[in-house]
Amino acid sequence: MDNKLALLLIGLGASLWGIIGLFVTYLYELGFTPTQVVAVRALCASICMIVYVLFKNISLLKIHLNDSKYFIGTGVFSIALFNWCLFSAIEETSISISFILLYTAPAFVTVLSRLLFKELFTTRKMLALFITFMGCSFVIGIFPVFEGSISLYGLILGLGSGFFYALYSIFGKFALKKYDSLTVTLYTFIFSAVAILPFSKLWEIPNLFLNIESWLLIIGLGFLSTMLPFIFYTRGLQLIESSRASIIATIEPVVAALVGFFIFNEHLSIWQYIGIFMVIMAVVIVQESKGKRNNIVVSTEIHQ
Repeated sequence: MDNKLALLLIGLGASLWGIIGLFVTYLYELGFTPTQVVAVRALCASICMIVYVLFKNISLLKIHLNDSKYFIGTGVFSIALFNWCLFSAIEETSISISFILLYTAPAFVTVLSRLLFKELFTTRKMLALFITFMGCSFVIGIFPVFEGSISLYGLILGLGSGFFYALYSIFGKFALKKYDSLTVTLYTFIFSAVAILPFSKLWEIPNLFLNIESWLLIIGLGFLSTMLPFIFYTRGLQLIESSRASIIATIEPVVAALVGFFIFNEHLSIWQYIGIFMVIMAVVIVQESKGKRNNIVVSTEIHQ
């Protein structure tokens, strides 16, 4: 029963992350910029998580000042930049393409792990890298008809989101040795909010915060697609191993593609759908490998 509950919780959490594009797109329509959306998400998530930690275990709020360097890494160099690239990619390309380019993160982690931690390139990892490359080539239109379907800027943003997504696993590897995952996630968003606020110019759009629709979308983004899935995913991780959880979480780009198709009328070619399938398969392959060898796993917790 616990196993089935874990599968349900992780699947539900990943699905809630998959609808992020819904809130982001509607906030754009109201007049928010990508930087402002990153800022309101980080602020809302931070507030929600502080309240949650106060009720759950107030001791999780304690960190050493010297360890701020870890949260600068996870919050500024990973989450803030990852969110900005992802949300900008959604604006530049589409929800479906943005999320599948985001899922190049495991490939980046594999390469970074080799460079930084001297982890070996196994046959399985090399296969996953090749499948990721081919899948992305199909998604962006390089193969098989050699007609680019997105702009170079959109491609850079999409791959940038995957790269900064991957950095969370690198920085988080050190932070999680000393702190609970909830503490790491909480301070990641606090540091992210502090870093992005000076550049957001939220004070220039006070009229948008007089709109009830804005608040509903911000709460949806910060609570429904950030705080709540974190709780579900973390609870699921307590019941099954992280490698299986990461594989189940690949439902996220599928949900994102369905949101784009049914709500925003985004249409992809058959080759792009094949590319999406290939990237998801590559994630499954590399996560199975990491589960067996206890290597770094790209956790979907980095969305929070």
